Order: sequence, then C-alpha cells, then structure tokens
Amino acid sequence: MDGTLKIIIVGVLALFAAWYFMRPKDSARANEARSMVSAGAMLLDVRSPSEYASGHLDGAVNIPVSDLGGRLAKLGKKDRPIVVYCRSGNRSGQAARILGAAGFTKVFDLGAMSNW
Repeated sequence: MDGTLKIIIVGVLALFAAWYFMRPKDSARANEARSMVSAGAMLLDVRSPSEYASGHLDGAVNIPVSDLGGRLAKLGKKDRPIVVYCRSGNRSGQAARILGAAGFTKVFDLGAMSNW
C-alpha cells in the first residue's frame, strides 16, 4: 500500500470519527426516557457489573443482558414501563427484544447511556 492510499484511509477514518462523536444526540428520545422514568418507569442498565460500577444513571437497576432471561421475575409486572440502556445501544436492543418476547409491553430502548 503506498503512502497516498494510507493518507486517504486515515483521513476517511478521521472524518467518520469526528462525525460519530460530534453528532447531535437524540434529545427527543432522551426527553421521552426521562419523562417515563419520572412517571415511575424502571431504568434498566444491561451492561456488565464492572461497567455499571464505573458509572451509571441515577436510580438504574443493573441486570446484564446475558443474565436477563433468568431474572425476568425481578422486573415486576409485565405492563410496568421499562427504559433500557447500555454503552452503545447494541445490548439495550437485545434486551428490548428479550423483554418483548417475554411479554413485557412497555419497553423503551434508550440505546446508549450517553443519549440520556
């Protein structure tokens, strides 16, 4: 690979990184999640215990997505609103699907914790 191609690849990667980290957050989504939690929704953090220990949203309950299927009873009634989040949005999406398949009817996927 010659030097010019390397420079082009690095430039494209830099532009993508700048776009990704500087893009506006979805404030409407965050406002909806905050409203739900203020009204009594459970705030569910599906990251690992070590991620949770390093920082989490106030009032969040930590159940890692890998443990969620076996701990559904801890979430209470299936019509209770639940706002789920993780680090990037991948695990929260998985958790939302697990909860929906288990019959939970009011699940809101915030996605990344940074959306809060």
